[in-house]
Amino acid sequence: MLAVVIIALWAFQPWKLFTHSRVDEPLAFEAPVVSTTPATPGTTTATPAPAPEATTTTAPTPTGPAVLAEGRFVSQEHPTSGAARLLEQGGARVLRLEGFSTSDGPDVHVWLSTATAGGDWHKYDDGRVVKLGKIKATDGNHNYAVPADADLGGLRSVVIWCDRFNVAFGSAPLAL
Repeated sequence: MLAVVIIALWAFQPWKLFTHSRVDEPLAFEAPVVSTTPATPGTTTATPAPAPEATTTTAPTPTGPAVLAEGRFVSQEHPTSGAARLLEQGGARVLRLEGFSTSDGPDVHVWLSTATAGGDWHKYDDGRVVKLGKIKATDGNHNYAVPADADLGGLRSVVIWCDRFNVAFGSAPLAL
């Protein structure tokens, strides 16, 4: 009997119904590597070199990441809220969860899925998914790198997925 209780506690981890964690990451993409070449020192001569012509240059205006798709979370098996934004900058793609909140649970992951958001959560493990990794925290603002070779065509939702019990905690629609 004790073995059954221990296995049930391991599988269900009921204490996670009462635990929360928070991660607040800034929105960040890998910065491009900038190479600078040091100037070669000049030599001093008796006659000064002519002054260079004055030119006006403007620095390029930094632009933020492009929003590829976004949507608001809907609750499914557990209360889930916040926004999901699929962003791209400089060839790098990131899924950003903002103002995010869900329940804790065992083996919870973040997926991009071809299934629509909401409704019956059994559909998510039947279609194509891009697995972005374990959830970083139950609350906050998180970034998840999207693999460079991931095909985003046909992906319609972000899913907070519990692998142990094959249930969706919540999902957000994405219009690509």
